[in-house]
Amino acid sequence: MLVERALDDRRALALLRTSHSPRAGTTILFGDGDDRVAATVVGRRDDFFELAFSHDVAATLDRLGHVPLPPYITHGDGAQDAERYQTVYASRAGAVAAPTAGLHFTAELMSELHRRGAHCVFVTLHVGAGTFQPVRTGRIAEHRMHAERYQIPPATAEAVNAARNEGRPVTAVGTTSLRALESAAPDGRVAAGGGETRLFITPGYAFRVVDRLLTNFHLPKSTLLMLVSAFAGVERIRRAYEHAIARRYRFFSYGDAMLLERNRA
Repeated sequence: MLVERALDDRRALALLRTSHSPRAGTTILFGDGDDRVAATVVGRRDDFFELAFSHDVAATLDRLGHVPLPPYITHGDGAQDAERYQTVYASRAGAVAAPTAGLHFTAELMSELHRRGAHCVFVTLHVGAGTFQPVRTGRIAEHRMHAERYQIPPATAEAVNAARNEGRPVTAVGTTSLRALESAAPDGRVAAGGGETRLFITPGYAFRVVDRLLTNFHLPKSTLLMLVSAFAGVERIRRAYEHAIARRYRFFSYGDAMLLERNRA
């Protein structure tokens, strides 16, 4: 089971890996003895099941849950993952995966960026389970993105809009940050507030906000690889990946990163 989001204290949406699709009313048991928790299937929403828990969802996850490492990491999660698979500036629970471009930042690096005049502002990103999903449709346009939740504080919206008005570049740390900013700016100005985005960025998309993107190297056939190709240009990304492969860069969540300039051709 992968809990995608808590709907309230006792209900959650989750992905279930089972031999057959459980019907409404099916009860799933976790833990042993005094730690036993029951979750009853209420219904289905697309790929997710709505579950009603016998105990508080957040407390259950803290007590019985594991760090949801990406499927290509084959070792079991340990204490080092609970620390490493988390950004130094995260403050709110809710994501099913770390926004991995942010894993490169340390408190010392944040201080150095500030000392050099970079203005760092923050968004809340609840990365969704869809970040692990490849494109499985025959035509790219038929792929349906899972929704991801985000929250943009007023101070962040003001800072980004001021930078654009003054001709200063806006750098997004990670593809989820980029999608949130672009989704919040249908007219080119970032609006404060929260929402869900299903924005699927492919080559040909007209970027409205972000000028630079710090991002890791992504899985083949993934929506994220399509996004960076749209941002920097297909041929430039192809050359970057060929360079990375030839020099044995590390890919994916615990891997290396690259700083991309937006293709303005």
